[in-house]
Amino acid sequence: MMRIQPPEEEAIAILFSLFLKARETPAAEQVRLAAIDSYKRLVGFSIEAELRLATKKKADEEAIRVFSGNLRELLLAAALGEKCVLALDPGFRTGCKTVVLDRQGKLLHHDVLYPTAGSAGQLKDAAEAIHGLVRQHGIEAIAIGNGTAGREAEQFIRSLKLPPSIAIVMVNESGASIYSASEVAREEFPNEDLTVRGAVSIDRRLMDPLTELVKLDPKSIGVGQYQHDVDPAALQRGLDDVVVLCVNRVGVELNTASKQLLSYVSGLGSTLAANIVTHRNQNGPFKTRQDLLQVPRLGPKAFEQCAGFLRIRDALNPLDSSAVHPERYGLVDVMARDTGCSVSDLIRDGGLRSRVQLAKYVTESVGLPTLKDIIDELARPGRDPREKFEAFTFQEGVSKMEDLQPGMKLPGIVTNVTAFGAFVDIGVHQDGLVHVSQLADRFVKEAAEVVKVGQKVHVTVTELDLPRKRIALSMKANPQIGAPKDGRTSPTGPRPPATDQRSGPRPNTRPIFNPAAGSWSALGDAFDRAKK
Repeated sequence: MMRIQPPEEEAIAILFSLFLKARETPAAEQVRLAAIDSYKRLVGFSIEAELRLATKKKADEEAIRVFSGNLRELLLAAALGEKCVLALDPGFRTGCKTVVLDRQGKLLHHDVLYPTAGSAGQLKDAAEAIHGLVRQHGIEAIAIGNGTAGREAEQFIRSLKLPPSIAIVMVNESGASIYSASEVAREEFPNEDLTVRGAVSIDRRLMDPLTELVKLDPKSIGVGQYQHDVDPAALQRGLDDVVVLCVNRVGVELNTASKQLLSYVSGLGSTLAANIVTHRNQNGPFKTRQDLLQVPRLGPKAFEQCAGFLRIRDALNPLDSSAVHPERYGLVDVMARDTGCSVSDLIRDGGLRSRVQLAKYVTESVGLPTLKDIIDELARPGRDPREKFEAFTFQEGVSKMEDLQPGMKLPGIVTNVTAFGAFVDIGVHQDGLVHVSQLADRFVKEAAEVVKVGQKVHVTVTELDLPRKRIALSMKANPQIGAPKDGRTSPTGPRPPATDQRSGPRPNTRPIFNPAAGSWSALGDAFDRAKK
């Protein structure tokens, strides 16, 4: 058991200085004994309890901060957009669950193919089926889950020599199985089994990560740090705030958004979101933002809060597809009229926007910053603030840990960022760890300074431990290469064994704080816990 105690003699001396004033009186000895007894029996344990609570609260806040930052980067990952996508949820014995979704994410086709461990006939059938689906549905991209048999499925797809315009992308499938068994999935696909729902989730994550991931409990996405040890209520509040921030920053397409996505829009909740979807299903798509006022229980106050975050693509009023709030439509109309053009012309022509004299429209309720924001939004109405999507490809010929050698330089994707480093997927079904000391050729205090979840990086394999499935990576220009743990030779020769003052192997104990060093020991245990 770990104890947190100050030096006992110094602590008791402090009590003496506070309460033992007249030391030569007959009562002094009794006060001295009372002070010693109070510290050993009461005060010492009380201080320890307070210190434990304070340090636990600080640790929780740091873990929530790290988790929230990772979640924000994941939700704001680049989206492929509205494309017709074929997705595979890979497997060996059970085959690959294959689905095709249209540009709006509607399920068009599903099947089970055997391109990873089937017979020659099954491989041929799978190839013919893929080519047929590509031609029939005009497939524009192929999404492949990065789980078991993912790299094998990717190699098979690439061997088909499909048109180069079709992007082939590995998609992180963390949480897809949880979605497939959720109430949300059962409501969306009541007649499909869990495997089809999981493949659909992989497909939609490529099309729009934000829209799909909001359907999951953030804790199941796999980007946290010690999340099971954190105060659940505080963690949930922090993660919900991040989701709301991301949803409102990107904006929501009113006529296609799910009720789960709509529920995170400011001013709305689960009830109003469900009412919006029901109204849309019964009356058809919304023509204008003002039509929202016809939704049951959605009053003027809720409309004022949510309208600026909702978009209507190809609306009659071009401002309905922008982030300009309806209460400022009249102001934009005045700007257009004073400039001698229409609102559409003002959006389309940067020269006309530059002629708008913003100072002329400043009032008590509308300041210059607001006017600048309106002009900026007119320049890019409804533009997605997320980065442009770029397809990523793992190193060809490296699909399992046995393919790795120390010294290899590989492309990878950051899957999680923690206080002690970052985990990177290099396409071998096992993420490698880039310790914080290996993130750059300079001192790095926090991993988040250098990397973020979803970032594409290049790493060097420095050590391998095949029995324990551990991969040590580095992002330094010239990292030190260590010896692999299975007896392989290293390009730089074996590394001398680490010295330890204790005899025998070093136990893989739980982390214990070392006050003298100011650090945590037993990093191996932290590594295992973070992976889980």
